[in-house]
Amino acid sequence: MLDVREYIDTAGRSPFTKWLRALNVHAAAKVATALERVAGANLSNVKAVGNGVLEYKIDFGPGYRIYFGRDGDRLIILLAGGTKKRQQEDIRQARTNWEDYRNRKTEGKTPWH
Repeated sequence: MLDVREYIDTAGRSPFTKWLRALNVHAAAKVATALERVAGANLSNVKAVGNGVLEYKIDFGPGYRIYFGRDGDRLIILLAGGTKKRQQEDIRQARTNWEDYRNRKTEGKTPWH
């Protein structure tokens, strides 16, 4: 099992949770199923999108995406979520979040929960 955590920004918020709460119940259930697969190390729908950020593709509705980074062998940090339509903007934000995560971790801060 992998340890799945959420990135927390400098204001104490989780961009992933904000996105997830805006989804309808059916989409949120699909995302929850995808997160269970990630936690179980089933990364078959994952591809690298640059700068250490990975994208999990969910074939449902508008093409939901989960963006995350791997911190070591066991830790997954959820960075953002989105859809195919906003993919490039979502990837850019996920990369920014991942860079912030790594910088704050280097400084000895805990940028996840």
